[in-house]
Amino acid sequence: MKARFFDLLQEIDNDRINGVGSNKNSRVLIIDGLNTFIRVFSAVPALNDDGMHIGGVTGFLRSVAAAIRQHKPTRCIIVFDGKGGSARRKSLYPNYKANRAVKTKFNRYEEFASLQDEQVSMKQQFGRMIEYLQCLPITTMAIDHIEADDAIAYIANEIFTDPEHKVTIVSTDRDFLQLVNDRITVWSPVKKIMYTPSVMREEFGIDSKNYLLYRALTGDKSDNIAGVNGIGLKTMIKQFPMMSNADEIDVESFVEYATTVDKKYKIHETVAKNKEQIELNYRLMQLKNVDISGTTKMLIMNLTDAEINKLDVLSFKRMFMSDKMYTVIKDLDTWMSSAFNPLNAYRSL
Repeated sequence: MKARFFDLLQEIDNDRINGVGSNKNSRVLIIDGLNTFIRVFSAVPALNDDGMHIGGVTGFLRSVAAAIRQHKPTRCIIVFDGKGGSARRKSLYPNYKANRAVKTKFNRYEEFASLQDEQVSMKQQFGRMIEYLQCLPITTMAIDHIEADDAIAYIANEIFTDPEHKVTIVSTDRDFLQLVNDRITVWSPVKKIMYTPSVMREEFGIDSKNYLLYRALTGDKSDNIAGVNGIGLKTMIKQFPMMSNADEIDVESFVEYATTVDKKYKIHETVAKNKEQIELNYRLMQLKNVDISGTTKMLIMNLTDAEINKLDVLSFKRMFMSDKMYTVIKDLDTWMSSAFNPLNAYRSL
């Protein structure tokens, strides 16, 4: 343990000497909280000694710890959806996320006797997970009336704006890919891909600046946002070559090109006929200039600037033993120190 502590001090000193990680905001890891929780709750079948499902709590904590060990941030922020977060987008499009109103089982295993039992467990585990997070040197937030996407985008785009600030967003939500630039990267924990501008161009064949427009054209089934029929990525790039350029293309310019190009194909006619749909999708999906109030922005800034909790090992261990989670996390001391001691050291820098 002492050796690990001295290694940590040496790591921080080396960062200072090299001008990297000299303060807590140098390398910021932002985790999409609900996205992560639902993913692990659905996939992790872990039970404690009493036969209770604890996969949501343990899966979430282990995912967070793994992300911290892998990306080595100087601080970690976890953002959850606020109460009534979808209201603004539903006012634009009433069917927004309507496909999620039908309640289905999340967990693929058979630990729950019924859908109701699963939902009760899910709520209990989520609440307990928040209690564990309060013991860790991590910033957590959930802002009423906005979705986590908006808060994450605002933090990444508007708060950590210093060129020396490097931000990594952890989520499987592809909407975040529109934010990718030289300062902001997106880690997909399922694909195990770190999205940078070069990776975006390699995978999609378009500049990251135009990923939002591409999404507006193709829609998002997970949010019940319909795309424009008959538009695929390869055809779009071929018939709209400007999408591959480094310059950002807005909807107006895109549609204008479709109506004025000399040699028209069906895709050009389709785009011209569906301008309103494309514009609506663009407004629903865009995170580059989030539509939130000044009061909400100030609240996010205050929560980001607030003092970070000190690592409370004793309280964490008490809950851990009470919940009998030792069946899943075997060596708690090593697990905690390897992930959270570095953040604890950076919290006051």
